Amino acid sequence: MTAAETMLGPRMDRVQRIALVAGLVGLALCGVGLVVDRAQFFRSYLWAYLYWNGMAIGSLGILLLNHVVGGRWGIVIRRLVEAGTRTFPLMLALVVPILFGMGTLYIWTMPGVLAHDAAIRGKSGYLNIPFFIGRIVLYFAVWIFWSWMLRRRSLEQDQSGDPALVDNMRRIAAPGIVIFVFTATFAFVDLIMSLEPHWFSTIYGAMFLIGQVLETFAFMIAVLILLSKYTPFSSILTIQHFHDLGNLMFAFTVLWAYLSFSQFLIIWAGNLPEEIPWYLRRFSGGWAYVAVFIAVFHFCAPFAIMLFRYVKRNPRLLYFVAIWMAVIRMVDVFWIVEPSFYQEGMPLHNQGFSLSWMDLAAPIGIGGIWIAAFIWQLKRFPLLPVNDPRLTEIPKRMVEGIN
Repeated sequence: MTAAETMLGPRMDRVQRIALVAGLVGLALCGVGLVVDRAQFFRSYLWAYLYWNGMAIGSLGILLLNHVVGGRWGIVIRRLVEAGTRTFPLMLALVVPILFGMGTLYIWTMPGVLAHDAAIRGKSGYLNIPFFIGRIVLYFAVWIFWSWMLRRRSLEQDQSGDPALVDNMRRIAAPGIVIFVFTATFAFVDLIMSLEPHWFSTIYGAMFLIGQVLETFAFMIAVLILLSKYTPFSSILTIQHFHDLGNLMFAFTVLWAYLSFSQFLIIWAGNLPEEIPWYLRRFSGGWAYVAVFIAVFHFCAPFAIMLFRYVKRNPRLLYFVAIWMAVIRMVDVFWIVEPSFYQEGMPLHNQGFSLSWMDLAAPIGIGGIWIAAFIWQLKRFPLLPVNDPRLTEIPKRMVEGIN
């Protein structure tokens, strides 16, 4: 049964139309911003793109993880994350403005800086425009290829019901998750860490990757709870599914906090002049308040709330926690990216915290387009892997507390 054959179909169509209109309006406003303030447009577009591209990257990470480790929690969100991975071609198209704006965004592309900075010139073998573009294309090619291989076998399973396909997808996902971690880590190094080419951190890529998987878990949990009232989910979902997914969101929250604090502790203890400016920019000029907000509401409060088993077994409460985690991840991405433009040699040197109207228009624009594409992909295929043998093992009973 496809989404179009259920009462859910018209509701999904309506949300898709609203998202598409919001996305087009947001991107149109960004187009005006490009004319009014070119530099601000590229800065706002970059951080918004990184957040929403994280949904596609996180979807692939969750899909690979579930195929490798198994677990009934993955069956109920598989088609959601598969739809997320099918947005990679869209995100590849949306990365083009960033490539055109490299001369504005990345200090290592500026001839005046290169002429006076020996440290950046020494990295020019890696940090150069043709190689940068080639790597971005390579990352997307790898992600699209692995997504396609898993999706093809998943749909084949819908038709044939061959139980051997479960092991076949696991064999594909096992090396895929290793390659995925490497490519995603290098993608974050290229797109974000290279904004500040004097600074480096071996934890950074893993920290950002875990954050992207966390935001995707939060988004998919919220979507699943909204869909849980409708066929086919209403007769399949159990409280245990939400409990398992809540535990995973909790685990990735703790892992993100561990990596973030580890990076901070190592740099603070080392107190090296090439490392500490990254935190100095983010702890001054008003950014310190954002840092405290993230520490409290990205980790402390969610950690305390999700310790309670009742929260993870109550879909209504879990829904609000998931929405909050998705929102706070957006704040974290903004806090990481925006202060990068306040380094020496950039036009915004020594400026404090600021928020442009384009910082609101860009995430709405890109997010609206992404959500519309996500729903379109979700409607194309059955919402559950109908012939997966693990699906038949799930007790068919209604979810408590939703209706």
